[in-house]
Amino acid sequence: MNSACPPAVGRETDRDNILCASFSGTLLPTAHLTGIISTFVNNKHLPPLLMAKMKTGCAILVACALVVGTSLGSHGSAQTIAPCRPGFSQSFYTVFVPRGVLQGLNIHKDTLLSSGHVEFETCQQIEVSFESSDPKFSVRPDGSLYAKQDVTNLTEPIQFMVTARDSAGKYIWETTVKLAPAGHSLSPPINQIAGDGIYGGSSHNHYQNPRLITFPRQHQRGSSNGLRRQKRDWVIPPINVPENSRGPFPQVLVRIRSDQDKEIEIRYSITGAGADQPPSDVYIIDPVTGKMSVTKPLDREERASYHLRAHAVDINGNQMEPPIDLYIYVIDMNDNRPEFKNQVYNGSVAEGSKPGTSVMQVTAFDADDSTTANGLVHYRILSQTPHIPIPNMFTINGATGEISTIAAGIDREKVSQYTVIVQATDMEGSLNFGLSNTATALISITDINDNPPELDAKMFLGEAPENAVGVVVANLTVRDKDQPHTPNWNAVYRITGGDPMGHFAIRTDEITNDGRVIVVKPVDYERNGAFMLMVVVSNQAHLASGIPSSPSSSASVTITVLDVNEAPVFPSNPKIIRFEEGVPADTTLATFAALDPDRFIQQTIRYSKLSDPANWLKINRTNGRITTTAVLDRESPYMKKNIYEATFLAVDNGSPPATGTGTLQIYLIDVNDNVPVLVPQEALVCERSRHGYPVNITASDLDSEPNAGPYVFELPSYPSSARRNWTISRLNGNYAQLKLRIPYLEAGMYRVPILVSDSGNPPLSNTSILKVKVCPCDENGDCTVIGAVTVAGLGTGAIITILICIIILLSMVLFFVVWVKRREKERQTKPLLIDPEDDVRDNILKYDEEGGGEEDQDYDLSQLQQPESLDHIMSKPAGVRRVDERPVILESQYPVRPTVPHPGDIGEFIIDGLRAADNDPTAPPYDSLLVFDYEGSGSTAGSVSSLDSSSSGEQDYDYLNDWGPRFKKLADLYGGGGED
Repeated sequence: MNSACPPAVGRETDRDNILCASFSGTLLPTAHLTGIISTFVNNKHLPPLLMAKMKTGCAILVACALVVGTSLGSHGSAQTIAPCRPGFSQSFYTVFVPRGVLQGLNIHKDTLLSSGHVEFETCQQIEVSFESSDPKFSVRPDGSLYAKQDVTNLTEPIQFMVTARDSAGKYIWETTVKLAPAGHSLSPPINQIAGDGIYGGSSHNHYQNPRLITFPRQHQRGSSNGLRRQKRDWVIPPINVPENSRGPFPQVLVRIRSDQDKEIEIRYSITGAGADQPPSDVYIIDPVTGKMSVTKPLDREERASYHLRAHAVDINGNQMEPPIDLYIYVIDMNDNRPEFKNQVYNGSVAEGSKPGTSVMQVTAFDADDSTTANGLVHYRILSQTPHIPIPNMFTINGATGEISTIAAGIDREKVSQYTVIVQATDMEGSLNFGLSNTATALISITDINDNPPELDAKMFLGEAPENAVGVVVANLTVRDKDQPHTPNWNAVYRITGGDPMGHFAIRTDEITNDGRVIVVKPVDYERNGAFMLMVVVSNQAHLASGIPSSPSSSASVTITVLDVNEAPVFPSNPKIIRFEEGVPADTTLATFAALDPDRFIQQTIRYSKLSDPANWLKINRTNGRITTTAVLDRESPYMKKNIYEATFLAVDNGSPPATGTGTLQIYLIDVNDNVPVLVPQEALVCERSRHGYPVNITASDLDSEPNAGPYVFELPSYPSSARRNWTISRLNGNYAQLKLRIPYLEAGMYRVPILVSDSGNPPLSNTSILKVKVCPCDENGDCTVIGAVTVAGLGTGAIITILICIIILLSMVLFFVVWVKRREKERQTKPLLIDPEDDVRDNILKYDEEGGGEEDQDYDLSQLQQPESLDHIMSKPAGVRRVDERPVILESQYPVRPTVPHPGDIGEFIIDGLRAADNDPTAPPYDSLLVFDYEGSGSTAGSVSSLDSSSSGEQDYDYLNDWGPRFKKLADLYGGGGED
């Protein structure tokens, strides 16, 4: 038993050997042993000292279990059959390249490595694709390795990673491949080199004395000519780090060391994803000691592996050792519960199903590693409701989650639905160490067709009008005891006889399940006056086996056809006739007559025109003869593919009248009646024949073949300049080229006549004018700008004059805009003519209206004086007053002017005052004596009309100086008397 245990690395006492030996003699599966150990180790309630002891012993137990498991597997005894899980069979492959494959020390492109093969278990035939981290090698779908590129000088092993992905991109698997030539001496096994200071693999979290990784020693082999070659002796196996480690962090994993650190000062560093690339700073290294540590707990579900590279440089940054690859794999821990895809699953099973009938499947996913017991999920049923007829009507497959029946007696009429609680547990279903989750399965019992449909009667009657489609002519009622609106209840009707032409069909009413007989093809009273249909009804689902009744029910349906007035029918519709175009007016084309389907009734038919787009035709009202009213032209826009179409009506005298429609199509044969027209109408040619390109010309003809092309292009003899300056060469039947005959032609606009003839019989000719602009061209044959303007007929002086006019016009517009803006600014910022403090308008008292001027002299001015008292007014009875008296009521409020007026406020002030006066109830009418405000007692003022502003008499205004500073301005203006 001791031989099955690993070497005593890290053992402290002989008790560990005894413990290992005891486990070596058991048949406990490795996954169970690992789960037991992880449960104890992760128990947070154990004392720290006991926890440390258990960790030390459990590490030995795991190693023992792995060795025992391997031994048992090799001898074929006591193995536990686990569910198939997709993935690589190994996490590390060693491939030796045979000497027969090597060409010296080289591997040619596309060479298959016969011994190189990675095994991948696909289980459920999932499609996977392989990728290699080394671009020189690749993996075929069957897992065989081959050289994708030429590999030269294979003197030392090559290590790379192989990644497998499923077609959906949901799962990723990784493994490491080490490639070496046959006969190469590889590194010794892990358990043999652990004590030599060379790292071979790690599965532990923390070391007081971390294992040492030395950079590969470069052996030098001399030769007679002094040449040397280097050979790498070994490849670093992966580093295994468990996830969810509790620290402390940073946690030392390994130590990197160079043999040259004794001679010079070495600085160490690591690069790659997890170091200097996202996710950054997961792994760090002490640049002096070379100790590489992990800085935080890892999560395998986030990232399962890391690929780092270790570097050794001197203090000046010079590389002292070639970089080495470090592959770190995160070891899975059971830290995820199985999760059901749905919390509630719905399934169904038919009543009367036999035991073993599959019902449904529930699926749970575990994020842990599916290649270990942490991700192996086992299913079980916890409960079933109701317990009818027995508590255990269903069972579940522990590996697949498929639920099936286990007992007979399922009856929908007794139980329509079962509720089953399903539990999923990882660790291969271990209730002591696995994590569990539950889901609910609702199993509905579906009905079976054990009751056939039955028609309520053996005979049904109906009536169908002729020529009608889609009308319901009869209704068939049916009864079915099965569950409504299911295939077992849905009725399917079939016509088994009496309708050989398929005039009728039966549609099922989705709500009532009744059958509605409808007409799908028009019936003709003159051909068949009645139908006797044989109808059979059955269910959409087949009748269940063992039912003694017939699966269908039958009845007869008698349908009577009702005669209606039918529309006249044109025998040929559409009717096609052929004529040459140019048919003159009043030409008879055809007789378009219709027939009356009502053979038992004598009726008269009258014809009329419904559609005649070009108004070319007319029809005789009684016999349907069609004649022309204009010349038929094939080139008319109303023609479509040489066919002119007109529509006519035929109306009988039935009750009610029926109308039939007929279409007449006239195919017009083309004749050569249109001359060809030159295309294009304008062209551009360089003034020198050696520059530019000739002009391609063609023709357009409204006629069709053979009255159109090929065309003949010629230059007429008159004017003589046409043939002297130009020449035409034929390209093909439809195209020709026009070019200069002479070396130079002065720039300008030329009208070149060209004679074009078509291929009709007889041919038609037309002389078209081609406007050719001759202009100076550059070296590329393009017309210059000056040349284009010259051709347009404008000289340089005219162009300059136009530009000057445009500039002058723009300047005038700009000057006007600036002037308007300036006037607007001056108007807004212009101050008052006088200082607001000296504005006399603030000192003018407000008076009411004082009459109309000279016309007021006939009024009694005594009314201007305020009476001493108002007793004589107050003593008057209510309602009796003079119209010229001011009512004794509350006066209206008039607007008050602001202290410092604005010029624009004066007009608004006057308008507001006028509006207030108009709404003042105390104001007298306009046609009455006006009442003025009181101006003081004993006023001696005479008539206001006596004031004459045009009087030339002298008046003394010196008294204005006594009125204060507000009248100082008036005193200055008028105080000077005649001197002013």
